Amino acid sequence: MNLPATADPVPLRTTEPGQVIRIGDTRVTLDTVIGAFHRGATPEEIAQDYSAVALADVYAVIAYYLRHRSEVDNYLSRRAREHAAFRAQIESRPGYEDLRQRLLARRPVSSAAT
Repeated sequence: MNLPATADPVPLRTTEPGQVIRIGDTRVTLDTVIGAFHRGATPEEIAQDYSAVALADVYAVIAYYLRHRSEVDNYLSRRAREHAAFRAQIESRPGYEDLRQRLLARRPVSSAAT
């Protein structure tokens, strides 16, 4: 049996604004999938946790990452810096700490903490 040798495109797309890379037509980001992979999740677990992403696409994205590790790591580093700067901007706003404390006070107390 002869199997056709075809190259399937990597299911990554870049969105505007901010140049965020997402998986296929989903809202799941490259950061999310690679982060889960780094934490030791299997492709099956990632596909189960993010049901919008097909298992084959998870494998394709991880294969792409393994082949282009330095480029993807640079992208992930840039995104982490942007995230940290955005968080710092939000946390520096007047009234942030008061709002945070009020929201935390609304959080239900877990039975494990008592």
